[in-house]
Amino acid sequence: MDQSDKLKIFGTGWCPKSAVLANHLQAEWIDFDFLNVETDEQAKQTVMDLYHGELKFPTVTFGGKHLKNPTIQELNKFLKDNNIEE
Repeated sequence: MDQSDKLKIFGTGWCPKSAVLANHLQAEWIDFDFLNVETDEQAKQTVMDLYHGELKFPTVTFGGKHLKNPTIQELNKFLKDNNIEE
């Protein structure tokens, strides 16, 4: 699988919403990468590029699409719309 086609969450270790999204994906057995925007400069720059220089998280990306700070329902719709299933 091409890395650009892998589901990713950009967040921080201290952000409760980042943890909720990651825990939800783990519970559904969905493979994803978690990138910490505080410790990974490339991850930070990727997110800032999406939002015109602003750092907004959690951000979920897949195949060139992204979601900013989604609810679980929004995340589930994004997964379904992109045929990402457990």
